[in-house]
Amino acid sequence: MDGYGVYFRWFGNTALYALLGGGGATALAALAGYGFARFRFRSSRVLFYVVIAALLVPITAITLPLYLTYAKVHLINSIWGMILPSLVSPVGVYLMKVFVEVSVPSELIDAARIDGAGELKIFFRLALPLMMPGLMTVLLLSVVGVWNNYFLPLIIFSQNQLYPITVGLGLWSQRAQNSGNAELFPLVVIGGVVTVVPLIALFLILQRYWRSGLLLGSLAN
Repeated sequence: MDGYGVYFRWFGNTALYALLGGGGATALAALAGYGFARFRFRSSRVLFYVVIAALLVPITAITLPLYLTYAKVHLINSIWGMILPSLVSPVGVYLMKVFVEVSVPSELIDAARIDGAGELKIFFRLALPLMMPGLMTVLLLSVVGVWNNYFLPLIIFSQNQLYPITVGLGLWSQRAQNSGNAELFPLVVIGGVVTVVPLIALFLILQRYWRSGLLLGSLAN
């Protein structure tokens, strides 16, 4: 729509932010969760409590400090301003820690260490396949969180071509109400429906990992 933004550009932006932010958050959550679950180091419990405490901080409380920090480091109207905060997922770290404690036996890790396997080999060859159902859960939650994020891009983006779908459709809705342009209302509705389709497809694709996790648990019992 001339003067109102390009839907497919917003769709591509959203896919990029979700891929990089959600994928990065999943990778960091897997590493941090495994580290908290299977390594004991000084102040590990305190650090984990700090991660959990981050769940209690609302995004509105850090809006102004975040914006001022972004202005200092020139991340306003930068895609990295959207991606970097998305990499932090306290919920993902907590879920992966709990999942590793249940699904990755410490005896298996100890046996691999006795056989001379390094920590990276143990993580990628032994632990990661067992963590896959939990990892896919964190991936889905992270991608959905970034995909539906409205507040963060609203405060860091002022250029139309950088908007994700959430902000773009909000802009269309606001313009339609202010200008009385009836042509925009069907676009907002259809655009919202199309936005949900990739998330449904992702859920259907990841279903097989959860089924394999349930089967694995039943065999273990």
